[in-house]
Amino acid sequence: MNLNIEQVEFFLFIAAIVAMVARLIKIPYTIGLVIAGLAIAFIPFSSDVGLSKELIFVIFLPALVFEAAFYIRWQELKEDFLVVLTLATVGVLLSAGVIATGMHYLAGWSWQIAMVFGILITATDPVAVIATFKETGVEGRLRLLVEAESLFNDSTAAVGFGIAVAFAMGQPTDLSSTVMLLVTTIGGGILSGAIVAGGLLLLAGQTEDPLVEITFTTVAAYGSFFLAEYFHCSGVLASLTAGLMVGNLGSLGSISDRGRKSVEAFWEYATFVVNSLIFILIGIQESQESFGLFIVPIVIAIAVVLLGRALAIYPLCALFSWSDLRIKMTHQHALFWGGLRGALALALALGLPVEIPHRTEIITVTFGVVAFSVFVQGLTMQPMLKAMGEIPDLTQ
Repeated sequence: MNLNIEQVEFFLFIAAIVAMVARLIKIPYTIGLVIAGLAIAFIPFSSDVGLSKELIFVIFLPALVFEAAFYIRWQELKEDFLVVLTLATVGVLLSAGVIATGMHYLAGWSWQIAMVFGILITATDPVAVIATFKETGVEGRLRLLVEAESLFNDSTAAVGFGIAVAFAMGQPTDLSSTVMLLVTTIGGGILSGAIVAGGLLLLAGQTEDPLVEITFTTVAAYGSFFLAEYFHCSGVLASLTAGLMVGNLGSLGSISDRGRKSVEAFWEYATFVVNSLIFILIGIQESQESFGLFIVPIVIAIAVVLLGRALAIYPLCALFSWSDLRIKMTHQHALFWGGLRGALALALALGLPVEIPHRTEIITVTFGVVAFSVFVQGLTMQPMLKAMGEIPDLTQ
């Protein structure tokens, strides 16, 4: 996976320095990490360091998905569940369709390749925005919508990606087999997460040792993911399910009060480590990409990705305008501009089969969109929230 312990230690030292400096000069921490990664790329020992699908899927993704789901309260989520589900299913398909159409007609990509790119790039990453929310104290409905919608749309994108790749590779796909694949992938992922989390919560209820409880939550995050992937189901959905169960059912007594504080502290640090490594490695990888070779499709991709996101947010949110689920326009703007692309999109792109046409171009264009997302959207998110009055007073 191209990452050894010496490099991890060095990157974490850099991450700690970046966190201190970013707070001083008031820029998002994640932006500082990517800039640090770009600088580290000039150090000789970093030449053998790079992102890979295995590194993201095996080490990073289970922790990020589990931790984000762990802090989502079901009592709050169920009130907006219909909104989140609509954006994460219909919204993802609508966005992917707009992107695929744009890449086909404007960039000249075949429909198969455009569909693969469309579905993988719809996976959003709220890490940079959530980091901004934490720094500025943003809570309430906006944070719930951004984080929950991103988690669920990641699951939709990961499931749809497999179908799109099979289609692009010329594998036979019909309606019945596609529906069966969707049912088994989604159902198997949820079931895997529920089985692992349920079993570990029962065990956790027999102890009040915080270290044991931390260990059980770690096994829940990774064990559910690997169990689902072993049976070719959705690991993202499995970790999401496990995180929701541990975060909500654990508070009912399965995890002790003392243990919960320890668990929260552990996962806060774990995600700091994972996010630090991800964004530094993104910076290093960005420096190695030949963006100049594909500048036209990158510019087209950025434009159609933003258009697809807009058409997935505003019209669908308008459906709830005359109900109790009405979404403030400022929240809609935050959902649109806060739909950053990151780890999952990169993992899916890097995991494309080597024989798929235009694989190198897809990967480079994906990195180009992620770079725009991190630097342009990430840097302007906080000023936008301030201009809309969402900072510092967010009570909804």
